[in-house]
Amino acid sequence: MSHPFTSGNRAIPRPPSGRVRLPMPENSDRGHNRNYKNSHRKHPVVDETSAGGLIVAPIDGVACVAVIARRNRLGNIEWCLPKGHLEEGETPQDAAVREVSEETGIFGNIITHLASIDYWFAGSGRRIHKVVHHFLLEAKTFDLTVENDPDQEAEDAAWVPLATVATRLAYPNERRVVAIARKLLDLGD
Repeated sequence: MSHPFTSGNRAIPRPPSGRVRLPMPENSDRGHNRNYKNSHRKHPVVDETSAGGLIVAPIDGVACVAVIARRNRLGNIEWCLPKGHLEEGETPQDAAVREVSEETGIFGNIITHLASIDYWFAGSGRRIHKVVHHFLLEAKTFDLTVENDPDQEAEDAAWVPLATVATRLAYPNERRVVAIARKLLDLGD
């Protein structure tokens, strides 16, 4: 099944091309306008792939999801789903299991693929095209810890009821992933 925000449908809004269109003086030749030429300089594009997802466990009889707290570029804490870059030769599924366990301390098995989110952002003088593969995982362990995160990006981890986790997540695309999981698990929107 394809979802409107997956890369398969290409329905995610693309950012502007990065080009700035300067108004041209009347009777001007674009080829001789230095400001016009400089305004079209592009940043290099880097492709990145990550994987992670929703790891679900029954905590005190309630379906809960492990989420992590990390700092954004402005230094503010934001809650998100555990995820990270694929290592060389690693499949998205293997990376999802590894990243979830590193960032939350929870080991799990993949149940199914939920969505692949495709987006663009800028950083360090480059444009980054990122694809994140999200999976639904069943927890096999339950004790949360961020001590095993090799990048030390995760500052905290928490079990949050699946019914309310979307209200805690910082990113709209991750809230959509939760909605897909809830529908798949027949928990409604």
